[in-house]
Amino acid sequence: MTTKDTVSGEMSGETLDKLTENLSKVDELRERLTRVMTQRSTHNAALDGPNQELFGKAATAYWQDAIHNPAKLIEQQMGYWSKTMAHFVEAQKALTQGGMSAPEDTGPTDRRFANPMWSHHPYFNYVKQQYQINSAALLEAVNNVEDMDPAEKRRLGYFTRQIVDLMSPTNFLATNPDALEKAVATEGQSLIDGLENLIKDLETNNGELVVKLADEQAFDIGNNIATSPGKVVFRNRMMEVIQYTPTTDEVHATPLIIFPPWINKFYILDLKAQNSLVKWIVDQGYTLFIVSWVNPDASYREVGLEEYVEEGYITAIEEVKKITGQKQVNAVGYCIAGTTLSMTLSILKQRGDSSVKSATFFTALTDFSEQGEFAPFLTNDFIDGIAAEVEDKGVLPSVIMARTFSFLRSNDLVYAPAIRSYMMGETPPAFDLLFWNGDGTNLPAKMAMQYLRGLCQEDRLARGEMELLGHKLSLADLELPVCAIACETDHIAPWKDSFRGVQQMGSKQKTFVMTQSGHIAGIVNPPSKKKYGHYTNTDLSGDHASWLDGAQFHEGSWWPRWGVWLKKRSGKMISARIPGDSTHPVLCEAPGTYVSNKPKG
Repeated sequence: MTTKDTVSGEMSGETLDKLTENLSKVDELRERLTRVMTQRSTHNAALDGPNQELFGKAATAYWQDAIHNPAKLIEQQMGYWSKTMAHFVEAQKALTQGGMSAPEDTGPTDRRFANPMWSHHPYFNYVKQQYQINSAALLEAVNNVEDMDPAEKRRLGYFTRQIVDLMSPTNFLATNPDALEKAVATEGQSLIDGLENLIKDLETNNGELVVKLADEQAFDIGNNIATSPGKVVFRNRMMEVIQYTPTTDEVHATPLIIFPPWINKFYILDLKAQNSLVKWIVDQGYTLFIVSWVNPDASYREVGLEEYVEEGYITAIEEVKKITGQKQVNAVGYCIAGTTLSMTLSILKQRGDSSVKSATFFTALTDFSEQGEFAPFLTNDFIDGIAAEVEDKGVLPSVIMARTFSFLRSNDLVYAPAIRSYMMGETPPAFDLLFWNGDGTNLPAKMAMQYLRGLCQEDRLARGEMELLGHKLSLADLELPVCAIACETDHIAPWKDSFRGVQQMGSKQKTFVMTQSGHIAGIVNPPSKKKYGHYTNTDLSGDHASWLDGAQFHEGSWWPRWGVWLKKRSGKMISARIPGDSTHPVLCEAPGTYVSNKPKG
């Protein structure tokens, strides 16, 4: 007898007894689960979702629309019921024919329903098709609401999609054939293992459910991940500065320093030798430095963007100049670190400091006038919740940031891994990228609010209203050579928004490249993979659409193209430098100590 037979209704007495015995262990695990949940850390309720008034407004707008245009409501309802009844009749017909065949399935392709039983088994096929009908009806109803503020409608649409994704039959044991098949095949052990996984994840995060995406035991930072040889040559309360060991006899005179985002750890650029941007840069003959940011605790409550700029960026630039004996450096900023690099450059310009020779921005936003997919998280009630949270804890805990980013791609980053771990009882995969994704950091209270209020909500930088360290910042101050890399399917820093910010920079030497793929895969795209191509266009005078219309597509990674651009701005070749100098003794081996610090909220 096959596993599929047992799910269809046949099960041996021996299997049933063993299954019942295993499931009896659930009571023991339930007690552990109860204890974990009673110890759950608390946070502001606004962080759990939209204010209920939003749904009230949506309902009001929906019914007002119905009163003024009842024909539209009747049409929607009739369409829904017509599809539902036709679906029911087809399913009944299939069952009365005495076979196990399902009715014709013309629904959309969805990888959540890859198991053949979703297509061929009448029960599962009926459940799937009805779910798809219900989902379409809900999304259509929200999309057709007219008398509602556009921002609130967009937010309601986001949370409606969250509800639709949550209610997928794949997320429930009784309607997930993969989970049922495995439960029978393992005589219930997969369910026991899954509950163990759930409890462990809850215990790890003080009762907050953050689905573990990767097997943390499979990676050891500095041993099989983040392994490029180098030394920590400077440290203060904000950062460690790593200088990488040269792999060439000669290097370019002008050093390169990378500022990674401090929402995650820097080693996204050094996961393993095959896809390490760090290794690739060093192999091209550059003296490379990278900043490893501290993982702040509550003692960093009053640390703001001012400290990140002064004690981070400007200090790092000065120390690198001292170590290399150069008057200028080339700088790279990734994501939020690119945003902050632009602010730093404005300050340096106003101070008459030309320490930075050129700037490269990886998927960085400087114009936040379009909030895109983050709009649901930038409304006043949600930001007020963040404000209450950071006031209480002194930091914005990494778990909140992780959850926010994950729910932008909930099917891939929440429900699919939850099903594998909690219903199937599987160990998370040994995937370096997902391991990094789960290695988040806290954000200092003051800095988090400056970023969310001043930059994201109020768009002060692009509007020329951002004040920092006694300076009123302007993108027009960025008169040095600029290269910006944006990613075609980036949902965190959309390429069109990145493009708009670059247009406002004062540089007469601006290069804009759009690479295929998203926020991470578009950047970590080594030439050896020959996977994603990129677009170029020297004309940045029009809008993003006209830029793309005139762009030329190139096969392969953007790294070599950027390498050519950087080489022109990196000076003559000199003998390779050994990390550190007499005033900067080696403090420890790369990847340093800050990178291993776990969040303490």
